[in-house]
Amino acid sequence: MCRWLAYSGSPVLLEELLYAPENSLVMQSKHARLGATAVNGDGFGIGWYGSTSTPGLFLSTEPAWNDRNLRELSAQITVDRVFAHVRASTGGAVQRSNCHPFRHGNWLWMHNGLVAKFPLVRRELTLAIDPELFPLIEGSTDSEIMFYLAVSFGLEQDPLGAVARMVGFVEDVGRRAGVEYPVQMTVATTDGSTTWAFRYSSRGKSRSLFHSTDVSTLRRQYPDNPALHNLADDSRLVVSEPLGDLVGAWQEVPESTCVIVRPGVEEELAPFKP
Repeated sequence: MCRWLAYSGSPVLLEELLYAPENSLVMQSKHARLGATAVNGDGFGIGWYGSTSTPGLFLSTEPAWNDRNLRELSAQITVDRVFAHVRASTGGAVQRSNCHPFRHGNWLWMHNGLVAKFPLVRRELTLAIDPELFPLIEGSTDSEIMFYLAVSFGLEQDPLGAVARMVGFVEDVGRRAGVEYPVQMTVATTDGSTTWAFRYSSRGKSRSLFHSTDVSTLRRQYPDNPALHNLADDSRLVVSEPLGDLVGAWQEVPESTCVIVRPGVEEELAPFKP
């Protein structure tokens, strides 16, 4: 499977997210603690927002722990919103077009999990994508198909509803094909302002997902921790697994839940049902 993080808040150097923490995403690329696989070395991707509404992408098929360019860029790029993903393929080729996050306009999308028996249902799922979006598909993963299905079902107007419709459709197609548990996913998507993160599986035993605790609360608990001093109160992380062992810093996202992170607002947890 894969590991990912979604950050929004005060501007920080990428290396503070990707390398500095004890259980950083780069560390998880070779020694994940909670993933279905310990090694996530089939490429990585970074998506971030700069001076325009269209996010930048840096994708590579190299293992994150072994990519010198990632180390160099992370020491120079400051971000206030970033998606980062390290990949463990569930069958798709190791190629740049299969690396997350995926981008459409100002939207980013990344996924951990799988569509069970994807080759069996791939054709029907693909044909349900809006014909105008079909030429934009570059890779061969179930994750990218899920993304363009969600866009086809109204992601830009109604993210929570569109992802629910997408998952319901994938489950229906899978079950008609004899797949008992078609969907396993933690998904994050953003329009550059708000982040929606989902934890769901058809079986009800989803991959791990956590969100950070309110920074102001942590600052009061740990007044001598310098890492918390320069973060705005609305800075938030949603992660596949905690980046460190600071007591009280992380809360597990419940099964079948969407975490919604908006600037200046306390994160919202909403029930998610296809």
